[in-house]
Amino acid sequence: MLFNQQGVPLLASGRSYLGATTGVPADLPKTTASPKPSGSDLDKTRVGNYEIASWGSNNDWPKKADEIIGKVGTLNTGLRFTRNFTLGQGIFPCIISGYDNKGNELMAAPKDQSLAVFANSRMVRRYMEKAIRDYLKLGIGYVQFLFNEDGSQVVGINTINAKYCRLTVANKDGVIEKCIVSGRWPDNPGEGEYTIYDVLDEYDPFADLQRRRWAGQTKGKSFVMCIRDSWSNNEYYSSPLWYAAYLAGWVDIANMVPAFLKKAYTNQITWKWHIQIPYAFWDKQFQANQYASIDLRKAAIEQYMDDVENNLCGVDNADKPIFTFFEINPMNGKAEEKWIIEPLNNKLNNEQNLVTSAAANSEIMFAIMVNPNVMGAGMPGGAYAGNQGGSNIREAYLVNVANAWLDRQTILDPIEIYHRFNGGDENVEWRFRNTVLTTLDSGAGTTKTLS
Repeated sequence: MLFNQQGVPLLASGRSYLGATTGVPADLPKTTASPKPSGSDLDKTRVGNYEIASWGSNNDWPKKADEIIGKVGTLNTGLRFTRNFTLGQGIFPCIISGYDNKGNELMAAPKDQSLAVFANSRMVRRYMEKAIRDYLKLGIGYVQFLFNEDGSQVVGINTINAKYCRLTVANKDGVIEKCIVSGRWPDNPGEGEYTIYDVLDEYDPFADLQRRRWAGQTKGKSFVMCIRDSWSNNEYYSSPLWYAAYLAGWVDIANMVPAFLKKAYTNQITWKWHIQIPYAFWDKQFQANQYASIDLRKAAIEQYMDDVENNLCGVDNADKPIFTFFEINPMNGKAEEKWIIEPLNNKLNNEQNLVTSAAANSEIMFAIMVNPNVMGAGMPGGAYAGNQGGSNIREAYLVNVANAWLDRQTILDPIEIYHRFNGGDENVEWRFRNTVLTTLDSGAGTTKTLS
């Protein structure tokens, strides 16, 4: 209950009612100025002797993006689905020996059996899973090449969590030279709280590694290669595909609709009664001079309101009357100090909110190039309806797999560099296994293909 300084209740709420004291002027809400900006949006920051290109206005975009994705189920699941069909059933090495009459590649297994072991190793699977995660969620991934003691061989390939990576400002030739890794980002790390890695040339990272080996600069070192979605044209940190849906507001809408419904169900739907009590009632029923302190008067009023609520709520009180008394003004014949108890009608209309939510889910899926119906997000009516058939879902999935070629090659580039730098056969290529859905009349529900 809300009391004024004299101990008069102004507002009360219980399990199933909302009560307000009438006849008292309401306090006007205080005007609050807009939140002050945290400071000028800086494009650069500094760590030690290095000038860092900020990732976002406050250098906190990776953290912010991770929070956004975690709050929107459609976006989170859509990106996970994209990761899964991009990786398919893993990779395998092969040699293209020719082509058949239809132009299909004729594949042969390489003689080196260790390549298949490498392709199926946990190191490769772990690298690809984390690299495509950062690539899809943040638009860029940071791949680390680990060398042996004398720098002659690459012995490991690892994905550094993109949340903890920042690039230095390009030099006068436009080359980004360093990657600063720290768990302190977006706060500036202090001395000893960050690690510096050389960034490989984006134009030809393999040739860059070769030059460094010939110059004796690879001994006991690690290098970082950036893999990015260049569609956004950003030179430092590429924007992910879903960023367009975020700027358009669809991601926020998809997040706000369930939050609104949650509050509506918690508040409006649980309140059944609105009780309006005249201000003068409290002075007559609970006279201030009858209580030793204001706190005792408050306690008596709270107990009284609990009794009123108990009389209105519960199965045992169904159809039970409540008696109130009031006076008639002899001058004008109007009732004074009369209680008013009104039922609260639930006017919440969920249908429009659900349609809006479905539209937001579809727009998010469109932004990441996933047919909403594949994920069961088809709208029940309107422009996006009627496409939930098995054939449509199957064909949409096949289109996704076909469109994954460029992203797959981007993920395979570090693996190819690893293989070639260690003296591997240049004729060996790396391909993905796919599970392709088929119709029942073909005799099987799925077939495996190679791409």
